Amino acid sequence: MYPLLRPLLFSLDAESAHHLTLQSLRLAAQSGALSLCASAPAGTPRRVMGIDFPNAVGLAAGLDKNGEYIDALAALGFGFIEIGTVTPRPQPGNPRPRMFRLPQAAAVINRMGFNNHGVDALLANVERARFRGVLGINIGKNFDTPIERAADDYLIGLRKVYAKASYITVNISSPNTKNLRQLQQGDELGALLCALQAERERLADSHGRRVPLALKIAPDLDDTQIAVIAELLVRHGIDAVIATNTTLAREAVAALPHGNEAGGLSGAPLTAAAQQVAAKLAAALAGVVPVIGVGGIMNGADAQRRIEAGASLVQLYTGLVYAGPALVADCIRSIG
Repeated sequence: MYPLLRPLLFSLDAESAHHLTLQSLRLAAQSGALSLCASAPAGTPRRVMGIDFPNAVGLAAGLDKNGEYIDALAALGFGFIEIGTVTPRPQPGNPRPRMFRLPQAAAVINRMGFNNHGVDALLANVERARFRGVLGINIGKNFDTPIERAADDYLIGLRKVYAKASYITVNISSPNTKNLRQLQQGDELGALLCALQAERERLADSHGRRVPLALKIAPDLDDTQIAVIAELLVRHGIDAVIATNTTLAREAVAALPHGNEAGGLSGAPLTAAAQQVAAKLAAALAGVVPVIGVGGIMNGADAQRRIEAGASLVQLYTGLVYAGPALVADCIRSIG
């Protein structure tokens, strides 16, 4: 049905359409209609980060920032759901409009700015959800926390979500929080990972359970930066790397309406760059730390190529805007 609904959704501004789609999914799930329409195959289970995933296709962070739609999204057949990015305190994000479709390029530009209701609200939503599958929680820093105190926010997030998460993603790669990507630099990243790893070990002792940590990185990295990140991931015992977030590059869309809007670009123009970074990380890590591929996965063939490039799992977001829920089944079938 999505091809029939898409013109209506695309007649609305992108952020309004986003919320309407999620609310409609929730109503369909509550009525039972979604289970009748959802037809994703089971897929092949995979063990990654010590976690058993029912299939390799997950939902990327950003679509359900507050964990309000977990059950409805899980009904689409995802092997795992990642919610967030969530910050310690609620924040409104950047002024609207802050999300733009570029249909000619099958792309989206967003500058949302970690808009969310705060970690306590997210945890309340997780508590209400019936979903008992693999749930990732993506944590970030508040916009007004100085970058030199960023670790404080990540540690708060880690402590708060630890008991409810199957794995926790540390997002240092959004282009929409001032100076955040600075944390990808060698010395700063090393210090942050050291602090997170030490706190994770303390939490593992107190909870009797070691929750895996993943790091989400940007596509706008050179080979030297990728090599440094790979070395730090191994050194600090990080369990996975998610490659990649949105890009600041505009070459492919600069001539299009909204093509020069500030923010991160996702969708088809990101496909090649995200795949290249995933492949370079997979080669550098040599299986020691798994790669989760995300960015520009618009169809099943893209998902299969990402696995062939070395990713153990994939995640979807912008592809769903253009292909709809059928993308989940397409990717599961292609990967197997």
